[in-house]
Amino acid sequence: MAASFRALSRKVVRQVRRNVTFGFRNRVRTAGFNPELSACRFCSGGAAGKSTHFGFETVSEGEKAERVYKVFESVAQKYDVMNDAMSLGIHRLWKDALLHVMNPQPGLRLLDVAGGTGDISFRFLEYSRSVRDRQLRHRARANQTPSWQQISSSYSSEEAEPVDSWAVVCDINKEMLKVGRERAEKAGITKGLSWVVGDAEELPFDDDTFDVYSIAFGIRNVTHIEQALQEALRVLKPGGRFLCLEFSKVSNPVLSRLYDAYSFQMIPVLGEVIAGDWKSYQYLVESIRKFPDQETFKDMIEDAGFFRVHYTNLTGGVVAIHSGFKL
Repeated sequence: MAASFRALSRKVVRQVRRNVTFGFRNRVRTAGFNPELSACRFCSGGAAGKSTHFGFETVSEGEKAERVYKVFESVAQKYDVMNDAMSLGIHRLWKDALLHVMNPQPGLRLLDVAGGTGDISFRFLEYSRSVRDRQLRHRARANQTPSWQQISSSYSSEEAEPVDSWAVVCDINKEMLKVGRERAEKAGITKGLSWVVGDAEELPFDDDTFDVYSIAFGIRNVTHIEQALQEALRVLKPGGRFLCLEFSKVSNPVLSRLYDAYSFQMIPVLGEVIAGDWKSYQYLVESIRKFPDQETFKDMIEDAGFFRVHYTNLTGGVVAIHSGFKL
């Protein structure tokens, strides 16, 4: 009974939110997308008077948006190197795990929000193309010795070739996208890939556009997480999937103490030595501690309107993958 009442309450809240934001979203899409989006869109108006956190500091919402932009502008060139150094390379396994959960099939459209240097999109394209190649090989082997039923059916219908997938990397930070494009060019990844400057809270895409929405290690830097989740729901097609890979809360007390000691004592030092930027990596460590735990974030995703929401802990809860569907 309590679960039913809770679900009904969430449905009412979601409908009210949609009614309030509907007119605003229509005005944004009517105005069109400006590729020179400002990182300080929330510096004016009411945002300047509202406070939020920037790591452990309390700042205005507008100041947070500006300072987060500057953090990633500063670390863009060393971002991938620092990811390897900070996680001892384990971030690659976490991202691989995200793709296995996603299990992309040929023809899907991915929106990779806060995709920056392209790690998730590169994996998505590689994974979906490997699935496509397996399907084509299987079809070729089947056609070598067709049964009479297959021969008969081939006259009545033409089996379509698997369609290529498409990934759109969307990030508010132009420096991060610049690094990502350079990586793609060096790797020869050009087909099926687009780069768009855009804000997770105000995505420059039409409703019901994408099959999969992913955001990896980015949503904790968003000023209004609830708004970003609403935008994710809006741009997904019915049946589309939301996937978030993010640092979370470690449940094991011993591992938690070790993790805290490493995070606060080593990561800023690595940031200074490798990237020449202590403060940015101090913020990144602090922002992890301010992000909601697994259950709280799960509730936020459900409140945004997603169904069948669940999460999977990786490395003892150091990171978690949250999944939900738009129905």
